[in-house]
Amino acid sequence: MVRGELFWGLQGALERRGLGPVAGVDEAGAGACAGPLVVASCVLRPGDGARLPELTDSKMLTAKARDRVYDRVLQRALDYSVIVIPSEQVDLFGIRVMNLEGMRRAVAGLRTHPGYVLTDGFPIPGIPAPNVAVIKGDRSVASIAAASVLAKVTRDRIMAGLHEELPAYGFDVHKGYSTSDHLAALSEHGPSPVHRWSYTNVATVALAHGLTAPHPVVLTYAALENALEKAGGPVRAPGRSVGKNERSAAGAGRTRGGARIS
Repeated sequence: MVRGELFWGLQGALERRGLGPVAGVDEAGAGACAGPLVVASCVLRPGDGARLPELTDSKMLTAKARDRVYDRVLQRALDYSVIVIPSEQVDLFGIRVMNLEGMRRAVAGLRTHPGYVLTDGFPIPGIPAPNVAVIKGDRSVASIAAASVLAKVTRDRIMAGLHEELPAYGFDVHKGYSTSDHLAALSEHGPSPVHRWSYTNVATVALAHGLTAPHPVVLTYAALENALEKAGGPVRAPGRSVGKNERSAAGAGRTRGGARIS
């Protein structure tokens, strides 16, 4: 794992040593409780970090600046791939599992096989190329920053479209993250089909409204424990398969056996 004080130097060093093309990978939406997870990979031309002066972590850019950078990245990128993972898959397999799987899919979607893959924050097992995790990589590696912009803009546009279908939740403003306005709307209206029903806050509101998930759900430990506490006994989900996931909503979800509820 590499610390992120290298600015654009790490990617350039790999390219100069013949270890390119270098692909960067990043996601958008892992921390949201509604909407899809979007993962992108991007291969830039050598030296393009300096030719994209606004390029940085997508979260540090205004919406207009992100749109400008998005267009420039699409114009100049040697290759890119964007993967959209719906909330149903997040609910079934867990956010960490689908985050890793999305990153593998994003790299596999590139037409050009990368010589090296750089990821933001944590390594990705199963990629058929050397890969290194870079702390704060979206601020220090041009290709990761480009991937973060592709993922963020794609997801924001999806959430704006969902707002047209479900205006009561305000997805166009908070993009599915757990802001106070979003939580108030969630509490008032109950979860929508695009919410992540495995997450504790969504599962708790669903229980209060007497709603059943519209798709199979693997609850986090926290959501399951909270549901049991609220219900004072067994939780029933007629016609749906509901299992137990890891304690954190961001957990890996490998231990899904055991508490299966039907």
